[in-house]
Amino acid sequence: MASDENRNNEEPVIRDKRRIDPETGEVRQPTPEAEGAPAEGAPEAPEAGGAADAAASGTDDEDVLTVDDILNAAQAEVQEPSDEHLADLKRVTAEYANYRRRTEANREIERERAVGAAVAVLLPVLDDLDRAEKHGDLEGDAPFATIAAKLRAATAKLGLTPFGEIGEPFDPQRHEAIFQQPSDEVEVETVADVVETGYLLGGTMLRVAKVVVKTPQ
Repeated sequence: MASDENRNNEEPVIRDKRRIDPETGEVRQPTPEAEGAPAEGAPEAPEAGGAADAAASGTDDEDVLTVDDILNAAQAEVQEPSDEHLADLKRVTAEYANYRRRTEANREIERERAVGAAVAVLLPVLDDLDRAEKHGDLEGDAPFATIAAKLRAATAKLGLTPFGEIGEPFDPQRHEAIFQQPSDEVEVETVADVVETGYLLGGTMLRVAKVVVKTPQ
């Protein structure tokens, strides 16, 4: 009876076979006891039991990942990205390039719109300068001629380009015919006189040219 009571009072023996210490995070060094070797003073286990322990120990080593294994796998993933990661990188790069192109195009459109709104206010003044030039008021070095030259140069720097010349072919996309003159001197519709100059701002049409057109008879 005493032997049974002593056997019942003995505490169970728990062996921690984890290779990584949960407290320090370091890899444990295998001990003779963990490898299946008998401890000092302990009876040798039978061969069958030793083989079973070795098999169990081998199974634990294969199933448990060490810190080095995890770090090596992460480093390999960084050095040799997968096809999925490369595809994602190419897609994001293409989307960013398209975004930059759209942004730059919209910025240029907004700039031309703002400049066009400011220059449109000056078009009547430029029309007065054209009329004064036709009457000979801008000849020589008169102050008025100097002011007109400076104003035209300033609008040219903003990208304003005048068009509409006598003798050029009539283009309904660029010209507005306010009067037509039949003539046997032309074979196609031709601008005979420019009543109001047309203007372009970059690629934007601010105003068509109002012209008199000679038409073939």
